Amino acid sequence: MTIGVALPSGDTDGASNLVEELIEQTRQAAAAGIDSVWFSQLQNYDAVTVAAIAGREVPGIAVGSSVVPIYPRHPLLLSALGQTAQAATGGRFTLGIGLGSEKLLKPAYGVDYPPPIRHLREYLTALRPLLNGEAAEFDGELLSSHPFAPTAVPGSDPVPILVAAMGPQALKVTGELADGTLPFLAGPRALAESIVPIINAAAESAGRPQPKIVAAFPAIVTSDVEATREKAAANLAFYDSIPSYQQILATEGVSAAHELAAIGDEETVAAAIRRYFDAGATEVVITQAGLHSTEDRLRTWRLAGDQTMVRTN
Repeated sequence: MTIGVALPSGDTDGASNLVEELIEQTRQAAAAGIDSVWFSQLQNYDAVTVAAIAGREVPGIAVGSSVVPIYPRHPLLLSALGQTAQAATGGRFTLGIGLGSEKLLKPAYGVDYPPPIRHLREYLTALRPLLNGEAAEFDGELLSSHPFAPTAVPGSDPVPILVAAMGPQALKVTGELADGTLPFLAGPRALAESIVPIINAAAESAGRPQPKIVAAFPAIVTSDVEATREKAAANLAFYDSIPSYQQILATEGVSAAHELAAIGDEETVAAAIRRYFDAGATEVVITQAGLHSTEDRLRTWRLAGDQTMVRTN
């Protein structure tokens, strides 16, 4: 059981060089005793590339993407990125992928958004052997993959794949074809009742190892609770309008994403972390830690590092 953090975490707006700032924050995470750092895919930088650089610059810490939307990226492109990151970090990279939000991505790219579950199944079927260095061909209803050159990156270990799956159909596909799930805003009740049983059963039926459950949620150790709650409500409001998040929030028994944020002193956040592990998470990833201030982010990370030591011992 490990604890990671997500970047950006809310306090990079003033950075003169965003990539350098993310690498420096990776160093800070490692110094705090954090096990892993996960980079969100935005449109101003590439998450896998930054993970590769950060993992090479900061020895020992695990890095990953959380998450790269598979639409409209081709499996051959994502495989090359993932294997490159794995070779650059000496085997410390995990590729986190997701279906992405049609509401955002279709207008941005101007390409028809495919049927999500069928697309996920075909994509993972094509991607998995590529990430193992195999020049595998694939023809499906929604995509084809025909390598015309070697696909293996010498020095790269097989790349683990996590999917940001929360719905039952996506979890079933993920359990069969990936290494685990990386859900965001799935609270302890949702994990225990709706995520862990489904993905574990799917993996077992497919003869695969027990999947990783990497649960990401907002957590901030702060003395200014009310102001931080207001910022969290504004920052997370976007997720309240996405159907997949509406469903998982309803399962948890809350009506808005910000209600899942653990905001308060060290004891409050430590208790929240324990609840996720008790619900079946194999790793917890803290997000939005710098939403209120850099000082709160560092305070939150120190707490997370302390919890990692407690669980290790």
